[in-house]
Amino acid sequence: MSNYLDNLNWRYATKKFDTTKKVSPEKLESLLDAISLSASSYGLQPYEIFVIEDKAVREKLKPAAWGQAQITDSSHVIVLAHQSTFGEELVDNYLEKVSATRNIPLKDLGGYADFMKSKLVTLPESEKASWTARQAYLALGNLLSAAADLKIDSCPMEGFDAPDVNEILGLTEKGLNAAVLVAIGHRSEEDTTQHNKKVRKPKKELITHI
Repeated sequence: MSNYLDNLNWRYATKKFDTTKKVSPEKLESLLDAISLSASSYGLQPYEIFVIEDKAVREKLKPAAWGQAQITDSSHVIVLAHQSTFGEELVDNYLEKVSATRNIPLKDLGGYADFMKSKLVTLPESEKASWTARQAYLALGNLLSAAADLKIDSCPMEGFDAPDVNEILGLTEKGLNAAVLVAIGHRSEEDTTQHNKKVRKPKKELITHI
């Protein structure tokens, strides 16, 4: 745990990446494995992950991300895109995987299916999108922590125009909406923000024991 905490202290929102350094395929695959293992409500994972390495695509994304250099200077950009809406198929598709993975007859999962559908499918459309976005942010937290543990620098980015990103990546026709972008790579020695002391609330202000 001490190494993990040291790595969390090491990470920061990287402002300037070293354009000559790439995240290795092995580390990238480990990072993606960690993202795929993220917790989500009911295990449903109502989002998709896009890994953008293509320079031409990232040049298109840069104006949509308010011209931020991390989009083109980093090794990769990861886009977490949540489902804009969903119906019963979200639950059905998941339980088909449960049935196949755990060797449980699908009919034996009917009660659990009805319970999930009663809690989720009946939500108003605006709440569905909000719920799926929150699930994507759970994956974001895991991404950032795993990246730090792998000594991959990262910068989570909410500063972008989602409709433009959706259009560039063809997300809308897939029923998806860009929730957050994450630039990953290796920090530049010229990034002076890496030397800033981390500022967090003292634990006595942040945490209440009851």
